[in-house]
Amino acid sequence: MDARILIREFNEDRDVEEVESLERESETWPRKGVSIFTNMMRDPLCRIRLYPNHVMLVAELVNNGELVGVVRGCIKHVGTGIEETNIKMCCILGLRVSSKHRQVTKRQGIGLKLVESVEGWATENGSEYIFLAAEENNIASANLFLKCNYRKLSSLIIYSQPIDSHTREKSFNDIRIEKLSIEQAISLYKDRLGSKLFFPVDIDAILNEKLSLGTWVSFFKEEDWISLHSKEKSMDFTSRTPSSWVVVSIWKTCEAYKLEMRRQHSLSFLYATLAKVFPCLRKPVYELLCRPFGFLFLYGLYGEGERLGELMKSMWSFACNLAGSLDCKMISTEVGACDPLKEHIPRGISMSCVNDDWFFKKANGPSNGDDNTWKMSKCDATLFVDPRDF
Repeated sequence: MDARILIREFNEDRDVEEVESLERESETWPRKGVSIFTNMMRDPLCRIRLYPNHVMLVAELVNNGELVGVVRGCIKHVGTGIEETNIKMCCILGLRVSSKHRQVTKRQGIGLKLVESVEGWATENGSEYIFLAAEENNIASANLFLKCNYRKLSSLIIYSQPIDSHTREKSFNDIRIEKLSIEQAISLYKDRLGSKLFFPVDIDAILNEKLSLGTWVSFFKEEDWISLHSKEKSMDFTSRTPSSWVVVSIWKTCEAYKLEMRRQHSLSFLYATLAKVFPCLRKPVYELLCRPFGFLFLYGLYGEGERLGELMKSMWSFACNLAGSLDCKMISTEVGACDPLKEHIPRGISMSCVNDDWFFKKANGPSNGDDNTWKMSKCDATLFVDPRDF
């Protein structure tokens, strides 16, 4: 607290409406002529509630009690990308500062105070490192993070595909898609991704969560995955895979929060803009403007073999069909900029891409150039994106 600003913990009984108002005025994925906002469906804690150890802080003006900023934090154990070592990490999410106070806050440092406060909470709770992300073109956030002694760890890309009948019509007769049991999915992920960067130690909790629709594998019918349905416990299906295969898990983000579109210009201008941004969304414009829409998030993407292109296309089409059956208007995923599977994600004219930068620092001070805790600058590395953070 200083003479003008109080940083305190979020109060569910009296802060919900003001926090929702802050979220509504903060663009999630800004595009020319169209603003996309997060609709928390009256649960501002939805992105961190699934973590046992979490916090939400608000910035309040002392003179009138108005909320002018918010930030969230959660703690988890993740892999470092070096063998099977893991660390306790705090993830900072949803940093927002009121737009009408943004020019004033450059002098008051509301964003800085929020970040420093959640960092203090992280240190008190035993975090070894602190991590956060921002869109590549969000210069203000990047400058704030660098001011707080964060270092860029990695770059990722968010792919978003609107759903319509065209994206759902494709069929792949020579490919089989099978749903794994939760036990099989845990076993496969630990075997293949257990040593990867940001792999969550509590992967079993993620796959058992009700928001997780399941995990599927895709492979060619000509090469059956013989051990996949074996009843013999001694048969390890992770070591007897087809020559080419892909695995994907799907998260019902639509049940945690939704997105909203709003126009920034005239309705005629918006028609033209939407046709360029989301040409596959053939719904009337007023429906997109007035009604929040849900989406599915694809996570745990991984594949092996030389024929990944067709397998990824089949899995992408499968996810589109699943999203359509659940009345979702979009599917999204996030992969590392150097992830080899990135090249096999189907790209259509309706797909949008957002570049994301991930930053980190030591909880007890700035990270120096000799920090070897993380496996960085490896273009062959696969990053695991936790669906609870998206």
